[in-house]
Amino acid sequence: MDRRDFLRASSAAVLGFGLPTEVFAQTAQRTDPQWDAGRLRHLLPQVSDKEMLIKASFSEPMLEAPTLRVGDLNVRGRMSDTRGEHWHFHAGELQPGRRYTLSLATTDGRALAAPWELATFPGLDERPQQFRVLFFSCAGGHEALPVGPNKFLPTAVRNRLLRRALSFAPQAAVANGDHVYWDLLSPLGSGRSGASAEAQAIAGKFDRAGIVLGGDNESVLKRAAGPQIAPVYGTDFRSTPMFFIQDDHDYFDNDEATDDIITFPPTYFMLQLARATQLMYYPEYLPDVARPRGLPWSSAADRVEGLSETFGTIRYGRLAEILLYDIRRTVTLAGQSAVYIDLEAEKWLKARMAATEVAHVVHAPSNPPGWSAGKWGEWYPDILGPDKKLTTKIPKPYWQPGWLKQHDRLMTAMTEMKGRVPFVISGDMHSIALGKMLRSGSLDLSRNPINVALSGTIGTSPVGWPSVGIRGTPALPSAVLDLSETIKPIEQHGFTLVDFTPDKIVLRVFKWDRNTQPVEAIDTLEPFHTAELPRPA
Repeated sequence: MDRRDFLRASSAAVLGFGLPTEVFAQTAQRTDPQWDAGRLRHLLPQVSDKEMLIKASFSEPMLEAPTLRVGDLNVRGRMSDTRGEHWHFHAGELQPGRRYTLSLATTDGRALAAPWELATFPGLDERPQQFRVLFFSCAGGHEALPVGPNKFLPTAVRNRLLRRALSFAPQAAVANGDHVYWDLLSPLGSGRSGASAEAQAIAGKFDRAGIVLGGDNESVLKRAAGPQIAPVYGTDFRSTPMFFIQDDHDYFDNDEATDDIITFPPTYFMLQLARATQLMYYPEYLPDVARPRGLPWSSAADRVEGLSETFGTIRYGRLAEILLYDIRRTVTLAGQSAVYIDLEAEKWLKARMAATEVAHVVHAPSNPPGWSAGKWGEWYPDILGPDKKLTTKIPKPYWQPGWLKQHDRLMTAMTEMKGRVPFVISGDMHSIALGKMLRSGSLDLSRNPINVALSGTIGTSPVGWPSVGIRGTPALPSAVLDLSETIKPIEQHGFTLVDFTPDKIVLRVFKWDRNTQPVEAIDTLEPFHTAELPRPA
């Protein structure tokens, strides 16, 4: 055993919690540089208890549909683009809690990559004793942009951070928002992003009146988004189910509101870019029996039956249920009655909090409760004042009070859960943080406070940190809240591992400082903070 294998095994043992030996046996397979990816450029899977959905791209177009073999089942690929470079595979009627051997082959049986393993989640009525989930955000960013010193973290370093996270054998991973940075209209960022001359030299120029798939826009999209996703993940997550939540930049703009432009709700063209990126590169959400199939952006005719693009679920038997939701796609600008989350989806979230069959019900929205950086598209009315401090005494232009009303309705449902830990983990803020929300306005949450966390970021550029970039302030607790901070927001790269057991949730938080630590230090990162959230009696 060499030093790296020893460190990997030691880390797994430290965070073991009695995990089955076969879980750790997969770790080497997931990150094994000797595994033959063949013609695969990238591969990202998702599973439920009975289904698998896999997105893949190949180094050259496939003229005929490839076949995925899942155990004894053959699944014919469906093309995700119009040129045969991107394919997806949907396997149903699988056995819960079973580890399958998978392989990819051409129509004449030639292997396209080495075999690998992937397990379905436990059945809905099973009672697993542990579940480990990796959370991170903001892994996007094109290496060639912006021009100058403020580039995103190099792709190889992002991949190294993710490999370190995988060394702890998570059984699922959540990538929360901003998988792509290529802003097109944003007054603050487009000039050094997707609208810049450098960006157009790299990828070309989008035709906003043109179709996205099947025209020149498809080539532009692949050149813009592909390098931000495919090499970051490669095939390392082939045995780790991945759940991607979209946020503002995944619609190819920042959330901004001025007298000249309001970037959200997304325009038709923004929606087509976001949908095409998802279709080609990362899985939509598989159906869940407790999630209505008619929620917005669910069961679309051009998707596999029953998939949801915006509202998702990670259900791990009766141990844990993680509710995933993008707040950008269904946002409204209706003043006191405005919402981020479609009202039918809000009903679904409340119903899952009121149900009692699962030990832990956790929220993972694309927009974080707890903190503010004065952005327009936040839950809160805080804005940066002339003194460069956040304030609510100055009206935030175009901010909608209904957003905070919906926030309070959700926080009320969380604090009223019986026998559960109220817990929300989000991204977006380019920070690592942990706290307890005790009050929101007149809403008293102190009897069962809401635990809130910022998971950490993988790819943020030097000007992406709120305090040094266009925000001009670090993330701070909103003035409308009483928020007790265990970890004040830290502007460093990192990720969070969350362990669920029947009696508690345990968070292990990792950080890496690009300014003071060598890249090699990533390979031995250990948690700098551990927090236990016991279930109330």
